[in-house]
Amino acid sequence: MATTTETKVSGSSAGLSWARVCKECGQQHEGPDSHLYEYQDEVDDELVCHICLQPLLRPMDTPCGHTYCFHCLSNFLKEQDFCPVDRQRLQLHQCRPSSLLVRNLLDKLVVTCPHSAECQQQMQRCELQPHLHNRCPVFKRLREEAEKRKRPSWNELKGRKGDVESSGDAKHSATPSRNHTRDQPEPGLINPAFEESEEDNTPLRSSLVAEANVVELFRDEPEEELGLRIVGGKDTPLGNIVIQEIVRDSLAARDGRLAPGDHILEVNDVSLAAVPHSRAIAVLQQPSLLRLTVMQEKGFKIRDHHNPGTVLQVTLMKSQRTEPLGIKLIRKSDESGVFILDLLSGGLAAKDGKLRNNDKVLAINGHDLRHGTPESAAQIIQGSEVRVNFVVMRPAEAPDDGGSGRAARRAPEPQYFRRRSTYMKDPPGGFSSQEKTVSLKKEPRLSLGITIAGGRDCRSRLPVYITSVQPIGCLHRDGTIKRGDVLLSINGVDLTQLTYNEAVSALKAQTAQSQVVLRVIQTLSEDPEDDADAANKDELDPADDLRDDGLNWTPLWTRWLGLPSHMHWCRDIVLHKTNSESWGFSIVGGYEESHGQQPFFIKTIVPGTPAHFDGRLKCGDEIVAVNGATTVGMNNSSLIPMLKLQKNKVTLTVVSWPGSLV
Repeated sequence: MATTTETKVSGSSAGLSWARVCKECGQQHEGPDSHLYEYQDEVDDELVCHICLQPLLRPMDTPCGHTYCFHCLSNFLKEQDFCPVDRQRLQLHQCRPSSLLVRNLLDKLVVTCPHSAECQQQMQRCELQPHLHNRCPVFKRLREEAEKRKRPSWNELKGRKGDVESSGDAKHSATPSRNHTRDQPEPGLINPAFEESEEDNTPLRSSLVAEANVVELFRDEPEEELGLRIVGGKDTPLGNIVIQEIVRDSLAARDGRLAPGDHILEVNDVSLAAVPHSRAIAVLQQPSLLRLTVMQEKGFKIRDHHNPGTVLQVTLMKSQRTEPLGIKLIRKSDESGVFILDLLSGGLAAKDGKLRNNDKVLAINGHDLRHGTPESAAQIIQGSEVRVNFVVMRPAEAPDDGGSGRAARRAPEPQYFRRRSTYMKDPPGGFSSQEKTVSLKKEPRLSLGITIAGGRDCRSRLPVYITSVQPIGCLHRDGTIKRGDVLLSINGVDLTQLTYNEAVSALKAQTAQSQVVLRVIQTLSEDPEDDADAANKDELDPADDLRDDGLNWTPLWTRWLGLPSHMHWCRDIVLHKTNSESWGFSIVGGYEESHGQQPFFIKTIVPGTPAHFDGRLKCGDEIVAVNGATTVGMNNSSLIPMLKLQKNKVTLTVVSWPGSLV
């Protein structure tokens, strides 16, 4: 049996500070994953890491049968290429996370709250973090003291203009990769997200906090996608590389630490501050371990009556390990995570009475399920002993306030419409398009040899575009048509307003003719490096096209920026707020001397604001009109006051392109 050898460092809260205390284990320690716990019992040797000699954290199994903490092993293999115990050759990508049984045994180890001078609670290790954030009096006091210390006056915030740093330790100063000086704030950050209320001297929120954090992601397979959709790059108005979306059930979603709106500053010590979009994609596609340095908006502390819901902990005790809980779990199409659909009458959960239909399951027995699936939740429940601890988010009751409620009172999904003639604009600087026409004589049974995607029924209302040009078709021999080209017409039949199935039918019907005239649009970038990288990404081996039929290929986000305005589909998004609130997003774009007239793009969406709660706006969306008035021709200093003048309601007309998938 093994016992822990770490010194208890925080039995008393004297000398502790919120900035230095770990938000997961509650103690002060070196490194992002060197968590310290005060175990109540001796720990079996089988559950101890052979490197740090402590109970395993994020255990990883080697092919030779040994188990180490993920952080210990990854650090060791940066210097060596063998197993620390038997010295067999070893690389990190050969290792796999330990079984659910081992992780459950570790989660159940009993620990004491590290602030034992004022809080003597004991709990399972997996329950320590929820305890610290929801019940520990010392943790609560440290957090409140820190918020008071770093809350600047609102005049000070306005005086800083674009600098969103709220205190000396907000960590913007720790990001040397940013390519602008502190005296020259980024355009777009003097924004409605940071507006002081003129009617209420008591702000609804404390100061905005942005932190630089390091997130390590490990690909089990070299080709596995991270599950991030990204926008931005030095060749776009956004500048930085920004996460637009986390793909459900992906590696990033299961990890849970990244979120939409995070700015990726570095990848494996390679700065992304001054690279084009396609180069950032290549850096993020490195195999195995990725160490991301990200700037994360922590949002605002919100008054209770504005909370989107209440976090509750519910513990169910089974009479025996195999007893079912009587809970039906589902997933929703419009929100990631696991939700309670129903509690079976007479079941354990229904008798307990604390869980409700539509509760969102955040965690079960310490396993993060914010981006989980009903299947993974069921597996955790089935593998648990008699005690099952739920952490759930219960939606706030929809207020009867005449329509100013948040997501619960959102209007029906708006209809998409073609960009109006008064909203027309040129593509961003550096992007353009050209039209191409191909006329072919062919045998009636000979295929064109292309696969397509998109259509006005698909997400984001993308135009119909070519996903592959097969080597068996006549278009491949011609060589004019490329993957990523947008289809305009075939033999005079307009394809731009068709659904996917309608476009497939039209192509099949016209391909039967002996003469085919195909019109397409190809988007272009003026950045040589970007074009070279895009070409490398687009020109894959023909065997790859045949294997997956091109169905999984999607263009880079930047490929859509060059499309002419008449190809854009818009939608209206209506946001509501109270007079004392800000809308909660920042913008870049408008007229700039160095780049001329640029479209307006959303760069940041701040947690805890109307834009965040509504959920439809995304980083990288283009704002083409406000309350029906076009933004074309406006500069940044004109649009921002216009947005601030809208007191309770604003209608944003936006075009949204899907971020590049990595």
